[in-house]
Amino acid sequence: MKSSLWLKRLGLFVASVVMLIYVLAPVVWLVSSSLQHEADITSIPPHWIPRPATLASFRAIIDAGMGTVSSDTSFIPSTAQYLLPALRNSLVTGIAVVVLNLLVSIPAAYAMAKIRFIGRDTSVYFMLATRVIPDIALVVPFFLFVRKLGLLDNIGSLIITYLAITVPFSVFMLLSYFEGLPDELDKAARVDGCSRFAVLTKVFLPLALPSLVAVVLFSFLTSWNEFLFALMFTQTSASQTVPIIVASFTSDFTTSFSFINAAGVVAIIPPVIIAVMFERYIVSGLTAGAVKG
Repeated sequence: MKSSLWLKRLGLFVASVVMLIYVLAPVVWLVSSSLQHEADITSIPPHWIPRPATLASFRAIIDAGMGTVSSDTSFIPSTAQYLLPALRNSLVTGIAVVVLNLLVSIPAAYAMAKIRFIGRDTSVYFMLATRVIPDIALVVPFFLFVRKLGLLDNIGSLIITYLAITVPFSVFMLLSYFEGLPDELDKAARVDGCSRFAVLTKVFLPLALPSLVAVVLFSFLTSWNEFLFALMFTQTSASQTVPIIVASFTSDFTTSFSFINAAGVVAIIPPVIIAVMFERYIVSGLTAGAVKG
């Protein structure tokens, strides 16, 4: 009996290690190769540990953003100068999508969870059905809509589009959490004279913090990583985001793998910082409303 339990634990440990290596190996290689010289990256076998480590690619990113050429790194992509502006565009877009997403999804989820009205269930199903449609099928309608608004090659087009993508799922996450909170809280606050807005802001929002963090992470990461709509709606560096600029690095005849990987490291820093800051709320927020009773 003890031997079978020991074997089961050993199997789980080995499986966990294999999964951990599978998940972390690409990230480790990304960071490691960003600190290597070009010759070391393309060597066979590859070097997992930089020898010696160099920050030449990161200096090249800063120099390119300032309009100067780094002498330490060769084969700098022609679009390298647009990486830092793209980071700014991605941050502005992501923050705007998060703020507007919360302003729309919080009252919508509260209304659907605690206010009974005709067509409530139908509206929930219709909202979720919009996320079944693949993004590629929405490119043309969104493009015509954005062009009619005169927002082509403007980050405003991305903000509008990403809101259409993130709001339905955000409402669903918050709806599940609000429905899991006792109706007695809402009724007691209403009896004490609170308005609907006061009940939402003073009673439900403090309790819904884990779910709100999950919505923030989902909204920001979706807007930060999205590629298809950003490719279709932006043409110049004035509005292009990080995924578009990093993808353009591979279109040159000469490619610096160390520079591309350094750009990848820079691109993952904001999401990693946000994930680390709100790590304690991530699991509870994503599972919010999953169990009722």
